[in-house]
Amino acid sequence: LDHEKSLASQRKNKSGVSNAGPVLKNDSEYSKYFKMLKMKLPLGAVMQAMVKDGKDATILELDPEKSLASQRKSDSDVSNEGPAIKDDPEYSKYFKML
Repeated sequence: LDHEKSLASQRKNKSGVSNAGPVLKNDSEYSKYFKMLKMKLPLGAVMQAMVKDGKDATILELDPEKSLASQRKSDSDVSNEGPAIKDDPEYSKYFKML
């Protein structure tokens, strides 16, 4: 565990599986574009189609095996879920022993 991050944030991310929605390649809003890539269309053409449809083309740079919400959550959001482990009253006594 990283003692600079909260325990809650590390437990949530430990499994690597997020229940924050469908994986990108199966998301009804973006599956069309990942199918285009699977059919070997050039990335630029798929990005242009996304822009034409009013979608954010940077979605294609994300992992299609994870949900959009799990990948868009910033590190600052994760760290605000409680004190860092070293500052947590329950665990701070152990860090004093180091």
